[in-house]
Amino acid sequence: MREGRVVPVVGERAHRRQAWAARTALVAAAAALLLPLVEGGVGGLVLLAAGLAGLAVTFAALWWTLSRRGALRMAAAALALLTPVGVVALFAQANLLWVVVLSALLWSAAVWSGRYALRTTGLRSTRGIKEYRTPAPRRPFLLLNPRSGGGKVERFALREKAERLGAHVVLLDPEQQQDVVALARAAVADGADLLGVGGGDGTQALVAAVAAEHDLPFMVIAAGTRNHFAMDLGLDRDDPAACLDALTDGVEVRVDLCFAGGRPFVNNASFGVYGAVVQSPGYRDDKVGTALQLLPDLLSRQRGPRLTVRAGRTTFTDPQAVLVSNNPYRLDDPFGFGRRTRLDSGRLGVLAVKVDSAVDAAELLLDPSGFATTTSHEVVITADASEVEAGLDGEALLLPTPVRCRIERRALRVRVPRVRPGIPDPPPRMDWRRLRKLAAAVGRTAVPARSRGEGRVHV
Repeated sequence: MREGRVVPVVGERAHRRQAWAARTALVAAAAALLLPLVEGGVGGLVLLAAGLAGLAVTFAALWWTLSRRGALRMAAAALALLTPVGVVALFAQANLLWVVVLSALLWSAAVWSGRYALRTTGLRSTRGIKEYRTPAPRRPFLLLNPRSGGGKVERFALREKAERLGAHVVLLDPEQQQDVVALARAAVADGADLLGVGGGDGTQALVAAVAAEHDLPFMVIAAGTRNHFAMDLGLDRDDPAACLDALTDGVEVRVDLCFAGGRPFVNNASFGVYGAVVQSPGYRDDKVGTALQLLPDLLSRQRGPRLTVRAGRTTFTDPQAVLVSNNPYRLDDPFGFGRRTRLDSGRLGVLAVKVDSAVDAAELLLDPSGFATTTSHEVVITADASEVEAGLDGEALLLPTPVRCRIERRALRVRVPRVRPGIPDPPPRMDWRRLRKLAAAVGRTAVPARSRGEGRVHV
């Protein structure tokens, strides 16, 4: 078994880089804030306020575009397009457009430098999940969906490579509905010692539950469209064939497996707006058109049940959309939005959205931290209907209420390639107080690792 190594960041050179990065962040942030005032004076502040107001109007117009139909929708869409154009024209007329662009670049530099300084502070983990060395499977069984991901199975010759590596491969027939659970159970009865899937996350979840039930390793082949589960496992999504390296040179990790009303999911279960949209027969062929057709009634609550979500001691009443995830998603960083830093915490992530007006929509888009969130070992969703529409890993289902969502910690053994891209470390939160302390550390040097007992690497 191998655990994540803990590596101390010490040394005078690293300390100096850290201090200078902190100073650069503070100077760039101050310049970004002062530049509009120095160049534009009071007029510049007025234009800045107009820009913020225009941003709020744009977000409100987007809400009206989604929640209205007919002429009102067209007018709202035009407002959402024209408002940013008008704001840019105002800044250009005042000859301050360059100030806005330069301020944005300075602020980006401040955030990048600040995160660099904070990232090199203290100890940091180079691997976030335990790996287990186990023997290579002797009778691996793989299910491949030739239609998934726009034909990745054929494009990357996944069947041929898997069979060369000794796997028994079954290609799913796109012309008929096949029971992948039954196929997986039959393979286990026939002596398979590993189950794997090359397809969408919904299929991955169904077969993963069979693997967990029999305590067999499961293998993910990133042959789907989005491959969210593969992404959070650190697999190579650009080359699905690289996932097959796990058959001969792999390690195991243990991750959580979740269930909603007895149905497994590896990513998330959606209720409310998204759960209703994916039920539509036209969703697969025209996602945008179907959503625009259904959203007005769903957002105004003229269609769909009224939901109540109970997660531990927290209750969310009447949200339009609910997302229950296998471990919480990151919401604090736009570049890491939609990723999970862990898959083995044993906690369900819960995100509830309740928007009743254009003002609520603008506030939520301006400050994504306004989402109602929590974590829990169990989540119960009730409704004023006997069934609720749900999307489990993108698959449309009708589930009887109440729906009980639960998580089984580290119940799933996943075999992954020993060499893989991995999961990027989440960026640290901007801590300006800490940056001021780092910037003020003039002339100090880091204490040698050996004098603090930090010269060891834990394996």
